Parts: sequence; C-alpha cells; structure tokens
Amino acid sequence: MSNTKAKFLQSEIVAKAKQIHADAYPMSIGELISLYRDGELDIHPEFQRFFRWTQLQKSKFIESILLGIPIPSIFVSQREDGVWDVVDGVQRLSTIFEFVGILRDETGATVPASTLVGTDYLPSLEGKTWENGSRPTNEFPSSLRLDFKRQKLDLKIIKKESDPNTKYDLFERLNTLGSQLSDQEVRNCLLVMINRDFFKWLQHLAQNRDFQETIGLTDTASQQRYDMELALRFLIFHKAPDRSLGGIKDVGDFVTRNMRALATSRDFDLDQEERVFSRTFGAINRTLGEDAFRRQDGGRGRGGFLVSVFEVVAIGLGTNIARSPAAPVDPGKLKAALKALWNEPEFRRYAASGVSASSRVPALIPLGRRLFNIL
Repeated sequence: MSNTKAKFLQSEIVAKAKQIHADAYPMSIGELISLYRDGELDIHPEFQRFFRWTQLQKSKFIESILLGIPIPSIFVSQREDGVWDVVDGVQRLSTIFEFVGILRDETGATVPASTLVGTDYLPSLEGKTWENGSRPTNEFPSSLRLDFKRQKLDLKIIKKESDPNTKYDLFERLNTLGSQLSDQEVRNCLLVMINRDFFKWLQHLAQNRDFQETIGLTDTASQQRYDMELALRFLIFHKAPDRSLGGIKDVGDFVTRNMRALATSRDFDLDQEERVFSRTFGAINRTLGEDAFRRQDGGRGRGGFLVSVFEVVAIGLGTNIARSPAAPVDPGKLKAALKALWNEPEFRRYAASGVSASSRVPALIPLGRRLFNIL
C-alpha cells in the first residue's frame, strides 16, 4: 500500500473513531432486572417474534449462567432520554426476564414465566421455575435465586454522544453474520429501532390482500417475512432512478440502506405510496391473479414465485402508476405486456439462473418500466 493510500486509510479510521463513544463494565443480573422493571432498559418486545429460541436453548442459557460459563457481551446504546436500547443480546435478556416472570409483550402484558427443561450438565433443571407457589418443590430455592441475580454479564455501552447511525450499523453487523434471522427479519428489527411507526406501516402494507394473493409465498418464506421484503423492494425500486441502479454491489445492502433513508425521511408520503401500492397490486391481481409472478413461457410446470418477474412486472407497472396516478390500467394491455416479457431476449438473459442480483436488477427494472408503460 502506498504512503498516500495508507495516510488516507489512517485519517478515515481516526475520523470515524471520533464519532464512536463507548464504555464497558460488568452488571449483575439483579441490576438488569431492576433497570428493565423501571423502564430504563428497552429490549423492544417486537423483536421477540424474530428471535426464536426453543425451550431447550433457553434452558441451556440459564444453565450457562448457573455454571459460570462465559456469556457474550450485551451491547446497548444510550438514547437521548437516558434509556438503554439493547442492540445485541435481546434473546439472552428476554430469556432471563421470561424465566423470572417479568417479561412483557408488545401490549405491555406480562408473558407467562418459563419452565426449564433438563440439560446434559444439569438434568435436575427439568420442570424448575423461578417461583411456584402451588408446587414449591419445583421452584429455585431462595439461595439459588440470590446467586443467579448476583451473576454478572459484560455490557458494552454506546454513549449518546456517538454518531446516531452507530447503533444501527452495529446491530446489522452483529445480527447478519452467522445469524439465524433472515435478511428481512434483521431489517425489521432495525426498523423497530429507527421508526416503529414505519415498521407497523410496512407490516400493514404487506398484508394487502391483492399483494398476498399475487405473490403466493410458501409458509417458510412468509414466516421469514419475505413478503415485507418484497413490499420494501417495491417502495424502493419503483422510485429509484435508473442511474442509481448501475452501481449496486449488493442488492440486500442497497435495500437496507434505502430502507433506513425512507424510515427517517420527512418527505416520504406514506398515504401516497400506499395508494400506488394498492392500485398496482389491485390491477395485477384482477388481471393476472396468482400466475402474475410465475413462469409464463410454457416451460415445465407453472413453478413458484419468481423474483425476477416481480421486479419487472410489479415495479415496472408501479413506476408508471406513480407517474400517472389517475390513469386506468387496461387489462388487455397488461396481459399483452406480460406475454411480451417472456419473449424478450433481455429478460431471458438476465432472469436465467446463475445471474447475480446485482447484475439482474439494473437490467430488468428499466426493462419493466418500458414494457409496462401501458397507462
């Protein structure tokens, strides 16, 4: 590396490091319980639907605490009001709070306290609870409860003086590499942290009946909230200028960065975008139905949902509806445009298996805008 490049790298590191203010210290479980009870620790109850530990996984985590097995650090970010947002460690803290019987759901109601199952090291954990007035023999003895609350976890604190984007970047990095969450589940957690109302609106948008009927996802894809990812892709790509698509290195990263921009924008008109969304998928469902985003070229079988077709048809039509919101969609022209798509050499080239999303998207979205300019 040349001296000039090395200096630029060093200056970038110094400049960015100055934007991050962090601290670290151990904190007892009892102290964390008190913070949570007093509303000074926000674990975002919406996250509970994304982090899916089994009862055995939860019991093994409690076992680790009891045996003094090292636990990964909990990352929190200090908000302007002083409350700590949990950036990484939601499932670990939720497991502790559920076990001691204080975990709250999205409505504020207390979740039933968990019952442990036996583990390899501690088979006697089977059936144990924190407290159980009806069956005291199944509850932790008071001495063990005290020992448990005195156990300490390592906390990493991002102070409020830091760049506001730091906690979102950290969350994404910690929950993407090696995570069991889907890309959209990570984005949903980010949205809850950035703008809870936007998250709820996107969730509502993805429940649109016409949209759901046309995408026809599998149960697994739906559970991983791929429907919300498709809705988000529609919102981002139907407004994205063609020139902004050519430099995409990673489509998932592009979607995440633009999602954050939309969720923090004061100019993004939710009502207007919902009208465009509803008109687009209403027209597609009435005319093309459940076959809209499936194979149409007479190949073997109808097959399932194809994201390449979605990018051309939905985003192409949506772009033109956004430009002419009052113009009607002619069913005959829509059917003809879909038929023409499957005879288009450019589509066949870029929709083929093995073509990367970063190559496919810049080619197919402009194609869709041309083919579905039918209003």
